[in-house]
Amino acid sequence: MTESITVHLIGDSTMAEKAASERPETGWGTPFTHRLDDSVTVENHACNGRSTRTFLEEGRWKPVVRRLGENHYVFVQFGHNDEVPSKEQHTTEEQFVTNLEKFAEETRERGATAVFLTPIARRHFDEDGELKNTHRVYSELIRDVARARDVPLIDADERSQSLLGELGPERSKSLYNHLPPGEHPNYPDGVADNTHFSESGARQMADLVLDGVEALDLELATHVVRDDQ
Repeated sequence: MTESITVHLIGDSTMAEKAASERPETGWGTPFTHRLDDSVTVENHACNGRSTRTFLEEGRWKPVVRRLGENHYVFVQFGHNDEVPSKEQHTTEEQFVTNLEKFAEETRERGATAVFLTPIARRHFDEDGELKNTHRVYSELIRDVARARDVPLIDADERSQSLLGELGPERSKSLYNHLPPGEHPNYPDGVADNTHFSESGARQMADLVLDGVEALDLELATHVVRDDQ
C-alpha cells in the first residue's frame, strides 16, 4: 500500500488559490495539485499579498507546523512582496534570511522536508526586448540559505526566466493575466498584469516546478503525473 504524502504550499499570490472574482488569474499551486497522483494531498496555505514577515506575523505558519510530520513537504516560495521597499509587506534582507531559516528549521524539527523556491519571474522586458532580472537580490538570498542549510532548491526564477526569454515580449503575454477590455466580466476595463498568471501560464509554471522536483530526485517525483501519461 502506498503511503500518503502531504505537500504544504506557503507563499504569496503567485502560488495561491484564487477567488471566483479574481479569475481567470490563477496561482500555480492550483494546477500543481492536479499533477500529482491520488496518494498526495496538497494543502495550499499561500495567500495574496504576503511576505515571509507578514505570513509569520499573521500566525499563518503556526498551524502549518502543527500538522507536519514524516512524509510531509513544505514548499516555500516568497520574495515578490518581501523585496519591494515601498510595500508595507517589505522584509529587510537580514529578516528575510532569518525567516527562511525559521521555515527550514521548524519543518525539519517535525520530520518533514522543506523545499525552497525562488520567486517566479515577472514579465518585464526592456526596450531592447531583454528580460529584466527583477528578483535578483532576493532570489540570491534564497539560494544562499538553501546552500547554507542544505535545503533542496527549485530555482523557479531561473527556470521561468528561461521560458520567458524563449517566448519573448509578445508571446510571453499569454502566460500572464492579460485581457483586453470587455473579454471577462471580472476585468471589464481589461488588465495587463505581468506578475500573476493566466490559467495556461499557471499550468506551465506548475510544470516548471515539477521539473524541479524531478531534477532534485525527491521521492515526491515518483508521484508526478504528466498529461501524456
